[in-house]
Amino acid sequence: MKLSTKGHYAVTAMLDLALHQDHAPVTLADISQDQGISLSYLEQLFARLRRDHLVTGVRGPGGGYRLARAAREITVADIIVAVDENIDAANGGLERKASGERCLTHDLWSELSAQIYDFLNGITLADLADEPSIRVLARGEAAQPTSGAPPDSQAC
Repeated sequence: MKLSTKGHYAVTAMLDLALHQDHAPVTLADISQDQGISLSYLEQLFARLRRDHLVTGVRGPGGGYRLARAAREITVADIIVAVDENIDAANGGLERKASGERCLTHDLWSELSAQIYDFLNGITLADLADEPSIRVLARGEAAQPTSGAPPDSQAC
């Protein structure tokens, strides 16, 4: 199963906040530049994250965003649900055949979706932020993308 760009970017942006939670609020412009995510796309995502009380905005000079709760209290599943990302492996409710009958493999896909949700619900932003490889990337010590690739096409 593959999650969409919306969920991927939301988790990436929230992890950026978690890595900088001991500093000043983080601006969406900074996240956009650091992570190669469109500023307008981040604005849309953060409206949803704010609505679900995962981030808080700080106005004025030196303003930006902060996590609304401790990083150990925010799971990857929380973030994906907040941006309305569908993690249902049963094709978002398309488990019925054209005739209206239930698909023979519906239970299989429903169970897979439940396991994916449970897995993502068991990973917090603090867990991700504590990973040594993520700390290295956050310090900018990782290799930069090749010059021909646009920032949004980088594989993680």
